[in-house]
Amino acid sequence: MKKSINRRDFLRLGAAACAACPFTTATALAAAGDDDSRFVKEAMHYEKLKDLRIRCLLCPRKCEIADRERGACGVRENRKGTYYTLVHSRSCSGLRPDPIEKKPFFHVYPGSLAFSLATAGCNMTCRFCQNWEISQFRPEDRDSIYAPPEFLAKSAKRTGCKTIAYTYSEPVIFYEYMYDSAKFSREQGVGNVMISNGYINKKPMVELCKVLTAVKIDLKAFTEDFYVKMCGGHLKPVLDTLVVLKEQGMWFEIVVLLLPGMNDGEKEIREMCQWIRKELGPDVPTHFSRFYPTYMVQNLPRTPIKTVEQARNIALECGIHYAYVGNAPGHPGEKTYCPKCKNMIVDRVGYHVGRVDIRDGKCTNCGNPIPGLWG
Repeated sequence: MKKSINRRDFLRLGAAACAACPFTTATALAAAGDDDSRFVKEAMHYEKLKDLRIRCLLCPRKCEIADRERGACGVRENRKGTYYTLVHSRSCSGLRPDPIEKKPFFHVYPGSLAFSLATAGCNMTCRFCQNWEISQFRPEDRDSIYAPPEFLAKSAKRTGCKTIAYTYSEPVIFYEYMYDSAKFSREQGVGNVMISNGYINKKPMVELCKVLTAVKIDLKAFTEDFYVKMCGGHLKPVLDTLVVLKEQGMWFEIVVLLLPGMNDGEKEIREMCQWIRKELGPDVPTHFSRFYPTYMVQNLPRTPIKTVEQARNIALECGIHYAYVGNAPGHPGEKTYCPKCKNMIVDRVGYHVGRVDIRDGKCTNCGNPIPGLWG
């Protein structure tokens, strides 16, 4: 379990991380409890019903919510028939530069930094969540600081970050914050990446694609049973989101966290990879990551190296050009290889990137196009 910090230490650390920003500490890093109204903004995707009820149209849950009640995510509230987000500009984690490889993105600006942030809340209830301390709580139960879109864009520039990363919890539930920030920072020359479970409806995802640079989707498993029992969701909406990303021309990568004996069977992995190859194409980077015991799943061992190796090999056999292993620093499966000449073209060890033999989007050895964002 992660070590918790008190409110005073949280604000002190946030102030230190963002000292280079143009806002004063009092303005940019004020405690959320000082003025909660700053974080309230009307939601973008919902419809009004009778008797002051509303239906949320942001994610597949489509919560119907009575006056003064909240949706399943815990961060959106019906107030007299108008739906509001309670977490706009309300960051409770991050506000620091991270290696882009940590997200992980392997075909997005290798070796660059991403200014990372999150709010409380999630629209899934994954029993193995690695960030449950923020994702499974309401915003008033977590220490937060005020970090508006302008602050994020300027902070990213001052800290040398090429992108802003909406990460750690679930960006879908702080949609308006992410959208406004991405739109503003895009105009300032800063990219935006979303690290998501993909549990979002088509219309809001299409709108979001207009302001994002890249998306990473956690594909939890390839069975409905796993999604229902372990995540509190459903598989098909996530697959639909992946198809939408392809249709919109958005660069995206997939991560599959393998839990021993639960979603790592050879048959399931092969069916997953065949679906990816057929529906999304051979060039979608697919990462198979090792699980470690956390949150409500403490009884399983850490995923063996051979399990992620086997999954990677199955992906390659199925025709996926860029298959990786994750949470295995130093493993050859972290590196990028040209599918044509087989040369290593990106040398990685953990979050560290060494040689990159890609020029103008092509392998420097054979000239084969290598899809991704390399500029």
